[in-house]
Amino acid sequence: MNELRLRAVREPDAPPEYKESEPDTKVDGETASDSESRAEAAPLVTSADDTPEVLNRALSNLSSRWKNWWVRGILTLAMIAFFFVIIYLGPMVLMIIVMCVQIKCFHEIITIGYNVYHSYDLPWFRTLSWYFLLCVNYFFYGETVTDYFFTLVQREEPLRILSKYHRFISFTLYLIGFCMFVLSLVKKHYRLQFYMFGWTHVTLLIVVTQSHLIIHNLFEGMIWFIVPISCVICNDIMAYMFGFFFGRTPLIKLSPKKTWEGFIGGFFATVLFGLLLSYVMSGYRCFVCPVEYNSDTNSFTVDCEPSDLFRLHAYNLPEVIQSAIGWKIVRMYPFQIHSIALSTFASLIGPFGGFFASGFKRAFKIKDFANTIPGHGGIMDRFDCQYLMATFVNVYIASFIRGPNPSKLIQQFMTLRPDQQLHIFNTLKSHLTDKGMLTGATED
Repeated sequence: MNELRLRAVREPDAPPEYKESEPDTKVDGETASDSESRAEAAPLVTSADDTPEVLNRALSNLSSRWKNWWVRGILTLAMIAFFFVIIYLGPMVLMIIVMCVQIKCFHEIITIGYNVYHSYDLPWFRTLSWYFLLCVNYFFYGETVTDYFFTLVQREEPLRILSKYHRFISFTLYLIGFCMFVLSLVKKHYRLQFYMFGWTHVTLLIVVTQSHLIIHNLFEGMIWFIVPISCVICNDIMAYMFGFFFGRTPLIKLSPKKTWEGFIGGFFATVLFGLLLSYVMSGYRCFVCPVEYNSDTNSFTVDCEPSDLFRLHAYNLPEVIQSAIGWKIVRMYPFQIHSIALSTFASLIGPFGGFFASGFKRAFKIKDFANTIPGHGGIMDRFDCQYLMATFVNVYIASFIRGPNPSKLIQQFMTLRPDQQLHIFNTLKSHLTDKGMLTGATED
């Protein structure tokens, strides 16, 4: 279990509205033991410095401000290098990493709940939390396997049965956990146990659902995975850099160190970065082609004829811009236009995921979700904006990019009974004949 980095005292410059107060009166239905245990739920101690000793020695002569700058910078470069490595290793490794990150984020949030309320000694809390995580992952990833690995599923009899009754099995597994929770209820702790039940389910909604959407984005093409994540990373870095060197005006009380200078500078830097990265990646099939499973080789393939979205087009510039730069026409990929929407969201709305996480941490008087990454906190501290971004990308693709998928329609067609297939064939034949797309020779 990760040791939480807890605040022993409230920061002097923290706004008064964040100061926690203990009510003198009990809430209706709350027992005396509940009130006492709640009072004991306050944070205990502040964790020691988690910076590696080698960095501590190398940066010992610097002030704490510049020491933190160098620690964050070095670890950021290391994480970016790791990101490049897993991209090189391919889609399967990316999906495994997403799963590992999801589990780690879930662990960090659940650990906070357990540490805050551990004095209650609630039965089955952690066991049920992980059981529900297993159930939700079984449901979501089972749906993904059915959608994207259809050929493999139809080839194997056990998988075909699991796919056919997948939702019923998922619901049955959840019902078992639900009944276990009801049987674990203990007198005098009912209210807290329902708090924890809600805590677990909200965590599942935030973490598991979003990671599932990330994998769906990946199957649309690695560019839909890499560009959004890279835009969030760029915005986080550039907002920190602009805020560190030029920041003067506080942005929001939830995050006192965030500044308007960093927010605005990060926006322009991220939009420019998104345009450049999209231009480079749009020229490679391995990035723009949908990720598909090849049942013959039992591996993923990313080879296709790029769509118009990833082919250079000539665009006439507005006269105002023409007079300013002297260009009348610019050649660019249509995806670059979409990248402006992605980078704008990553810069203007994505940070609110971080503000939400800051509010959550302030509510429980903790500095970070964990101390996994020196200078950065826990894994959830790095992915609080990524999950919000994943949802936007998935909605954006469904609304503006994705059309009917012929391969999936054929897959569903092949699972129908012969009489149903014949009926659809005759209906489609009649429709194409009426539209003049089938000639007499073709019909024969």
